[in-house]
Amino acid sequence: MSKKGRVLVAMSGGVDSSVAAVMLHEQGYEVIGITMKTWDYASAGGSSKETGCCSLDSINDARSLAVSYGFPHYILDIRDEFGDFVIDNFVDEYIAGRTPNPCVLCNTHIKWSALMKRADKLDCEFIATGHYANIRMHDNGRYVISKGRDEHKDQSYVLWGVSQENLARTQFPLGNFTKKEIRQMAFEMGQDELAKKSESYEICFVPDNDYRAFLRHKRPTLDEEIGPGNFILSDGTVVGKHIGYPYFTIGQRKGLGIALGKPMFVIEILPESNSVVLGEEHELEKSQAFVRDINLIKYASLAEPMEAITKIRYKDPGAHSTLTQQGNIMQVDFAHNVKGIAPGQSAVFYEGNDLLGGGFLMK
Repeated sequence: MSKKGRVLVAMSGGVDSSVAAVMLHEQGYEVIGITMKTWDYASAGGSSKETGCCSLDSINDARSLAVSYGFPHYILDIRDEFGDFVIDNFVDEYIAGRTPNPCVLCNTHIKWSALMKRADKLDCEFIATGHYANIRMHDNGRYVISKGRDEHKDQSYVLWGVSQENLARTQFPLGNFTKKEIRQMAFEMGQDELAKKSESYEICFVPDNDYRAFLRHKRPTLDEEIGPGNFILSDGTVVGKHIGYPYFTIGQRKGLGIALGKPMFVIEILPESNSVVLGEEHELEKSQAFVRDINLIKYASLAEPMEAITKIRYKDPGAHSTLTQQGNIMQVDFAHNVKGIAPGQSAVFYEGNDLLGGGFLMK
């Protein structure tokens, strides 16, 4: 074993994880690559060619790179575990009238757990991923995630659920680099095709981005179970019919199938009555939110209210807020109204560039 130790690197076949693996290899770590097979396109109801991190091409790309640099590569099949937890939760959340956050669940409950189990079997001290984020030990002895240097690629938002135990053995080699720099490194490695690979912003198991079709495929009786319902205004006035509440999300404006003479948005979803509440844009604004299932990272708990920046979606710039912890629930009071709080999505808290923690938005 090398003096730096043995590290298990999650390799999707994309440019980020590939360069991360090579960086660690060149730094003197004993690298073992692993690609996780999480889903099959056919099982998602797709009819076109597989794309993304779980395609055969991507798996072969990861293996080819590992072979060219002389380190071992394994494929880990976690389709059953992934499907039972992440995909079932995805469907259940929409049926509950919420908007799921599958990437957070996958990171927290599936990928890190699977990586750690395999790392132990292979006597790896560390695991590493191609996330754009940083990690360090704080003065209080806790491991802290902070934002990646590339503000456009920072992925700390989806990492709020990772435990201290797992963070202690995790490395993020790309944290201090920009995406442009990583692509340039790939070119310099002679990996021209890898450097030019496009990025996917879709949910990995809904590659055509049609979540309505995915829900119908996974729950064939969904339309019969729920059926059409009413579009209503906030005062209860019925203004039209919709195809069923699971097919709508908070903040949605396009694809409503109704015209009321002015821009209207989904401001609330009421599963109990199969109603979708429509309103004008200002009706999406709220001054307070409650967050469940919180996981704190920088501090073990917040004994007193604390000023922080809260992000309510991945590309949200964040808003000034006051956090008040109430057991496993965080009360968030915003300095100014925020728009489009969607139950089921993640609320993530920051102190400067440091990730304080996060949780799931409540109704």
